[in-house]
Amino acid sequence: MWKPSDQPSEPQSSESQRSRMPMRSEPLARTSAAVSISSQEQATLGKSIAIKGEVSGSESLYIDGRVEGSIHLPGNRVTVGRNGVVLANIDAREIIILGQVRGTMTASDRFDIRSEGSLTGDIVAQRVSLEEGAYFKGSIDIRKNGQDGTGKFPVDLNAPGLPVAQTNLN
Repeated sequence: MWKPSDQPSEPQSSESQRSRMPMRSEPLARTSAAVSISSQEQATLGKSIAIKGEVSGSESLYIDGRVEGSIHLPGNRVTVGRNGVVLANIDAREIIILGQVRGTMTASDRFDIRSEGSLTGDIVAQRVSLEEGAYFKGSIDIRKNGQDGTGKFPVDLNAPGLPVAQTNLN
């Protein structure tokens, strides 16, 4: 650990500083490891990247470029940045929009449009948040956990305890 008393009183030459670098490499290694861990948690499409087709994977995605097609990242977050333009259906655990999006958004958990974001399309999610100033044109379908596409909870017809309708066909 560095202490002020460890600092020499006169400046060192660049050669003596380089010779001391290996002794101080441990804190630098920790810093670079932290950076690589955070980059593994979220992939980024920069401003100059344009993709046409299907995007799928098992990590979160930050889009600052252009995507046309479909984005399928269940269990992960998709964030469309301020410079992002997306013409795609998005299926993810969490969707956050700060840029321009057109398509159907299906979020298993939550969906947010921030004040600078815009969406033309439909939203299907458990929780929806639209900040003041955000643009939205479409429909919202709020589903409870476990609901199917009809808005009803799936029912197992063979489950015990359910009433059985009997019909006399004679």
